Amino acid sequence: MSTTSGTPRNALIGFVILLFSLVYCSGSIGQTAANPTPHAISQFGQPPASPSGPLSPDQNEALTALIAASFDQSNWEKRASEALRTISQSRDPRLAWLIRDMMKFTWRRVPNDALASVAASLLNIEFQTIYRPHEITDRMIAWDIPAYPGYLQHKRAIFTNYVPGWDRILVSGDIDWRLVSWGGVNIDDRPYDMTDDLCSCIPAVDNPEVSSPAAATWLKDDDIVFGIEVNDEFRAYPRRIMEVREMVNDTLWGRDITIPYCTLCGAAQAYFTDGMPEGVRRPVLRTTGLLLRSNKVMFDVNTYSVFDTFLGKAVTGPLAKAGLRLKQATVITTSWGAWKAEHPETTVLVEALALGRDYDLRNTRDANGLIFPIGDVDPRLPVHEDVIGVVTAQGQPVAFQRAKAIAALEAGADVTFRDACLSLEAGGVKAVGLDGTDLGSHQAFWFAWSQFHAGTALWPE
Repeated sequence: MSTTSGTPRNALIGFVILLFSLVYCSGSIGQTAANPTPHAISQFGQPPASPSGPLSPDQNEALTALIAASFDQSNWEKRASEALRTISQSRDPRLAWLIRDMMKFTWRRVPNDALASVAASLLNIEFQTIYRPHEITDRMIAWDIPAYPGYLQHKRAIFTNYVPGWDRILVSGDIDWRLVSWGGVNIDDRPYDMTDDLCSCIPAVDNPEVSSPAAATWLKDDDIVFGIEVNDEFRAYPRRIMEVREMVNDTLWGRDITIPYCTLCGAAQAYFTDGMPEGVRRPVLRTTGLLLRSNKVMFDVNTYSVFDTFLGKAVTGPLAKAGLRLKQATVITTSWGAWKAEHPETTVLVEALALGRDYDLRNTRDANGLIFPIGDVDPRLPVHEDVIGVVTAQGQPVAFQRAKAIAALEAGADVTFRDACLSLEAGGVKAVGLDGTDLGSHQAFWFAWSQFHAGTALWPE
């Protein structure tokens, strides 16, 4: 997000002072409070009270005017000041969700600071610096501030003004749109098998070209790969490629699969996309450019049904109405050297699919902590602790600390939680049932696993 240089400093200061004087002198109309966890309260304090019921006509009129002003920011102060005054005086924390959304698409310092000031006042929080959207959103998520009636319609107007392709994405369904924000890239809505076409998006790849290990001289033995096996056919998806593509629609042993990789969550997953219910075409998954608590939001380019990426569950559109939930296959996170030594018959994606890029985001961009807001985090482990996540046959999610599990397995110990048993596999770890059935495990950061599997068990207990 950029700012416009040359903004008169005295105008900026005067505008922000006016906003603070308005919001801190008005009374609260709060009627109900959210129910945050004790850990959220210890992190962020008590939430502000939120009113219930519909917005007043004045609030709706102010939001409509503010949305219109956001579409043309050249005359922001004149067009937005009265709307911001009304919003501020309402002291309704629910309105801060739309303010937060608008902050993602403003490019000038005056609108950014004005919006941040109003959001902070609605939430009864203060910052040493004015423009702190990350901390604003973290508090709102952790406090579980409710959305106001009509919020999605307003959010959709803001988002589709920037990317018209989101008009079929932001629709009602089994998804909490409060928690969805823009990740900084556009939607990948290219048709199936047209992924050679350029896009201003995270470019998925369909039916990727592969090679033998002998031909993959560009890979070093210590390079990280995501290994997948389907009925004794093995394939390696190098992390270098997956950091660029983030989504692969592929076929192994005649089975259609999709591999989404969320760099922010440290999670490569594999979903079977064949064997669909009658009347349902194979989903072809793409990246929306949106994030749900720092997890990529994917969608089917055929039906525009949105999926919860971490759970493989359709949450909007025809596929949600069909109750579609994709079955997971195991993904082994390991080194190229260990994978090809264990499975010399493997194939591997070709270097050209990396598009000449070599990000290593885990050790660069993400090395200093989270870069998108996620709200409250289960405090049992550090946010970026690597875990092996699996759901047992009885439906109990469990996370195994990867480092401890590998150390225990290498020492000959049994690593089991109920009917989920870990074993070493090609330098990585996989989970199977007591009868040896593949349970569809994968590696992820703790913050991601624990927020999408609330109440998860943790090994060792």
